[in-house]
Amino acid sequence: MITKFLLALLILMPVMTLNTLAVPRTMRIDYYHTGNAAHEVFSLDRIVIEPLPWPGNPARVIDRTNLGKYCFEVIDQATSQVLYSRGFSSIYGEWETTEEAKTIHRTFSESLRFAAPQNPVRVVLKKRDPHNAFQEVWSLVVNPKDRFIDTSAPAQPGPLRTFQNNGDSASKVDLLIVGDGYTAEEAEKFNKDALRLIEILFATSPFKERRSDFNVWGLCPPAAESGISRPSTGIHRRSPLGVTYDAFGSERYALTFDNRAFRDIASFAPYEFVEILVNGQTYGGGGIFGLYSTVAADSLWAPYIFVHEFGHHFAGLADEYYTSPVAYAPATERIEPWEPNVTALLDAASLKWKDLISADTPLPTPWEKEAFEKYSREIQQKRSQLRAERRPEKEMDALFREEKEHDSHVLSSGKYPAKVGAFEGAMYEAKGYYRPQADCIMFTRDDVPFCAVCRRALEGVIDLYSRK
Repeated sequence: MITKFLLALLILMPVMTLNTLAVPRTMRIDYYHTGNAAHEVFSLDRIVIEPLPWPGNPARVIDRTNLGKYCFEVIDQATSQVLYSRGFSSIYGEWETTEEAKTIHRTFSESLRFAAPQNPVRVVLKKRDPHNAFQEVWSLVVNPKDRFIDTSAPAQPGPLRTFQNNGDSASKVDLLIVGDGYTAEEAEKFNKDALRLIEILFATSPFKERRSDFNVWGLCPPAAESGISRPSTGIHRRSPLGVTYDAFGSERYALTFDNRAFRDIASFAPYEFVEILVNGQTYGGGGIFGLYSTVAADSLWAPYIFVHEFGHHFAGLADEYYTSPVAYAPATERIEPWEPNVTALLDAASLKWKDLISADTPLPTPWEKEAFEKYSREIQQKRSQLRAERRPEKEMDALFREEKEHDSHVLSSGKYPAKVGAFEGAMYEAKGYYRPQADCIMFTRDDVPFCAVCRRALEGVIDLYSRK
């Protein structure tokens, strides 16, 4: 009798090479990240071997993108050779910038995944210092023969769906779509939601041109109730992944803080990137580089949210807007951000996207900033009033449509709307940070694509996982 796990492996067989038996298993270190705005500590939770083989590209084991607030290295204990490295960001890394982190301690579960080694390794975790240079903050020696490494399989979340299979996982980007808040009776709805949003992603450059470099899988663990938690309205659900609105007090920010549940469910699919589809229509989503992104599948704005938040998750793209309320406290000192699509413009001569700027484009680059900000302040007041009165979601959608029409007109005017330059206003701040183009999907809800700088960053990550 074929079990669901064996069936999943059979599904994967066509994309594996004849050397399948030589493909290592996937090792995962789950650890706790505890602290506040001033200090942090790390502690081991468990080391597990996931059910499926490692899906990574053996020719691209070293990450040279320089993305992420953190990075980790897997180093051979005997030879000191770096076997694997990846940059990433984390929920803790965002939380420590909030006002709450100044007053209390919190603990978050996090994970590091890599190909299971044959010999002892030292896993080194690094974090950027105040000057954005990586410094070691924690390390752990892992002996693959340790009897306490957990090789048991977690509960199966359901059948593995194949949405797009373009070949061997070792030379493809493996994207996993996971549903949260879908009951068993809504499994077909998840399929339709996933297929609809997958098509939207691959209609967007550069994913459109690189679609053949992606495999797309799906998992939808059945929920006891339809939907997810929204504490600000008194709604609480115990959904399989635990996604909730109101993350860090930001009503539209949807995250899961249950890393263990998320990782155990995701371990039944080959993946490097994960999109969590929330079964609901309330505007919301989130995205953290190298962890996951989320979107409310039935929101009128789901197409925009999905692509925008996936930009955060996939390539560490920064938010370029600066008028919406956010959970983060403003920076007290300007340093050049590591994110590829924003700059402090401390030295125009060394601007990281200078090669894309025409000689006749001034730096900083003028745009209709005053008119944009005046209207944005008015919109913010209207949004606050709608929230305070708990008006129906359709009224907020109508306001967003009004804002979209206005922004599209303002941002397409001026002398440099289609030029790459340095347009002031980015990273939640009106002054001191600059974005590459006047408009981009990382800036507004307009019907605009990723800008040239964002597209280049996304292409670089695709290459990291798909090129030999």
